[in-house]
Amino acid sequence: MRKNGRLFAVGFAMTLIWVTLSALPAFSHCEIPCGIYGDEMRFAMMKEDIATIEKSMNQVIELSKEAKPNYNQIVRWVQNKEHHADKIRDVATQYFMAQRVKPISSKGSAESDAYVNQLKLLHEMIVYSMKCKQTTDLAHVEKLKQLVDRFEKAYLGN
Repeated sequence: MRKNGRLFAVGFAMTLIWVTLSALPAFSHCEIPCGIYGDEMRFAMMKEDIATIEKSMNQVIELSKEAKPNYNQIVRWVQNKEHHADKIRDVATQYFMAQRVKPISSKGSAESDAYVNQLKLLHEMIVYSMKCKQTTDLAHVEKLKQLVDRFEKAYLGN
């Protein structure tokens, strides 16, 4: 009887651990030097996120004009807009700033100027993704598009 009780306890503990660990969010890159990077894919993902933010803003604007606004739908579009703005911020910080853009120690060199420019563009992208969360001002979407394009050229050298 004791043996079955121990087996049950061990099985229960293992199941509990598995359920707990499987419930944690998974991220595409875990900041270990795996050497697997998809820079072009990240740019495509950010551009898709921007298109989604723009559509979400347009939907919020249109739904808000109705005589009887459907607030449930408005909330869904706002949440969608904010989720995609967060994704851009996460790619800028967790992927590019933490893993891909390498610090340069020699000040005044061409590499140093490129590094500073890339950091500046990433910071602006983070700020404008935040502004997209805060409003439905489509000018912020346009600025974010321009910043992603400029960063892509600065980073990839195109």
